[in-house]
Amino acid sequence: MFNRDNWQEIFETIQKNKLRTFLSGFTVAIGIFIFVVLFGFGNGLTNTFNKFFGDDATNVFFVFPGRTTVPYQGYKANRSIEFDNGDLKDIKKNFPMFLEYITPRISRGGLVKYNNESNNYTTQAVGPSHQLNEKTIIMFGRYINENDIEKKTKIAIIGRLVAKDLFKSKNPIGEFIDITGSSFKVVGVFQDDGGDNEERKIYIPYTTRQLIEKNTDKIDQIVIGFKPQIGYAGAMAFQVSLEKYLRSKKFISPKDQNGIFVRNVADQLKQNQQLAVVLQWIVSLVAFGTIIAGIIGISNIMVFVVKERTKELGIRKALGATPKSVIGTILLESVFITTISGFIGMMIGIGVLTSLGKSLDAYFITDPYIDMGVAIFATIILIVCGAIAGYVPARKAARIKPIVALRDE
Repeated sequence: MFNRDNWQEIFETIQKNKLRTFLSGFTVAIGIFIFVVLFGFGNGLTNTFNKFFGDDATNVFFVFPGRTTVPYQGYKANRSIEFDNGDLKDIKKNFPMFLEYITPRISRGGLVKYNNESNNYTTQAVGPSHQLNEKTIIMFGRYINENDIEKKTKIAIIGRLVAKDLFKSKNPIGEFIDITGSSFKVVGVFQDDGGDNEERKIYIPYTTRQLIEKNTDKIDQIVIGFKPQIGYAGAMAFQVSLEKYLRSKKFISPKDQNGIFVRNVADQLKQNQQLAVVLQWIVSLVAFGTIIAGIIGISNIMVFVVKERTKELGIRKALGATPKSVIGTILLESVFITTISGFIGMMIGIGVLTSLGKSLDAYFITDPYIDMGVAIFATIILIVCGAIAGYVPARKAARIKPIVALRDE
């Protein structure tokens, strides 16, 4: 295999047959390149799903009040359902074995001002545990605490971009902002991996919002974090029990689908992860299809190459070359071309994935990549198949008698 004469002969053959060599190498390189890129896109798609659900907690229910569509227990249809602070206490009392945290959420939009700067922002009135749900990262200051809820303090935690818009380069901690006519002290600045929209929000205590709105106890929605250790099956059982309890408490028919809405993030996450896995398999199958196409291409080219060199092989055998040496020469040339081309195709594919970065975010492909081990494995598979593709016709040609080979046209 490491015979100097053999290698010299291989390089001379390659130089004399540049087009043939190029076509052989191109078939291998393009097969590996397409495989790497498609497999990387599949991983990028998975990244998008993980990023979309990774910004917020996944062990969460969002419970929304609705409007009834059927009469029930003396109550008429088309009745608006409302949640209040008592519902929070009752859920805590009745589901302690499932509950990790619970927080209300009251969303309002309006004009926020600081000195001569102003803009419209979404203000969410929440409890301390809302930070766990949103995975809010405090950059400066602090978040809402139980003392703020109890005393209904007028404090605000503003998003990074709110601070940038209103305060420019000034430190906002301790400053007062006007939120739709009420003065709030800024005690914290947060950032959120969810993007610009998330960082243009303002959080205040939900009891403070209720105080401003004529001292009501009404809330827009309830965010419930369940214990992760109960698992997916436990979460689904908790959802069923919770819905049944709230429907009974609010006098909503079990058959009325519009009275209360529960969005189970865990269920949605599982469904989307399953979809991502299916898409990854589809992309992988297409990618492996390109490998098979490359193998077929190599086989066809090697059959042509051996056929073209039949007379040459006959001369070799007439001069005393053994079938083993004939096969070895062709096989070595095939493996050499396949290895070099496969490596080039692999590196170009990895380079393309690396250069794409976040440019395909709009197409739901985030940071496409491929594990080096997978890329090398696919390249080795193609090299082995290239060797087999060269061996089969070479073995057949090595068996031809010299006189027959010399007559070949």
